[in-house]
Amino acid sequence: MESFSNLKDLGFSQYEAACYMALVSHHPVNGSQLSKQSGIARSRIYDVLRSLISKGYVMNINAGQYAPLPPDELIRQLKKKFNTSIKAFEEQIAKACQKNAVEYVWTLTGYDAVMEKAMEMIKEAKQEIYVRLFPEADLHLGRYLTDADKRGVNIRYIAMGRIEKKFDVQVMHPDCDQLQQTIGGRSIDVIIDKKQALVGIFETGNEDQSPINWTKNQWVILANRDSLRHDFYHSFLEKMIDRHQELTHDEQRIYEIIKSDN
Repeated sequence: MESFSNLKDLGFSQYEAACYMALVSHHPVNGSQLSKQSGIARSRIYDVLRSLISKGYVMNINAGQYAPLPPDELIRQLKKKFNTSIKAFEEQIAKACQKNAVEYVWTLTGYDAVMEKAMEMIKEAKQEIYVRLFPEADLHLGRYLTDADKRGVNIRYIAMGRIEKKFDVQVMHPDCDQLQQTIGGRSIDVIIDKKQALVGIFETGNEDQSPINWTKNQWVILANRDSLRHDFYHSFLEKMIDRHQELTHDEQRIYEIIKSDN
């Protein structure tokens, strides 16, 4: 008997899932035929059928012959049922949540899982994204940032390596060539709308086990956002003081934008 885990996730028992799928593949049939088709013992098949009939997923059409609710109708009902349940759950959660709840810092591990979370955040952004990325992460996230830029989100990008300039407000970290060795890995910082922050370092050689922090804690978000703002200033100061060069008109424009980003 196949497990049909997807149906089990939708509230079917293992027997109910096997019974319904057998009926979908061949109907109408009687209980004896269905027992053979589904692999469910004849002593159990009628209990399973009664359960499915009570849920409205199977019909006894005549003389002990059974047929399934059409799959498209079943899917429609399940979607409606679960959407209703999710909405009710959201309302219950909203009522149950304590006021002024502390926002904790959560730890994510696994490079792909972190990239997936970063993509999700970027897609959700509505106003601004402060981001500091090494080229490897940019390969994963660059197109999502471009999409955000196209829908009007303000991108504030600090490139931690030789990354093509794609955004109106983008600089390269002055120490990018040595920084990975200095910090022992590749950092990632994604901060959206002053509401979420994903920050941490992928330790060299241990990327999948490196702890990366995600939070909605306002103090953590503001501190990390300010850290990225200061990297813009660092870029400008390094040019003026260490290299004795004047800022270009475009760099002065970026400086004014970052300064006004309170």
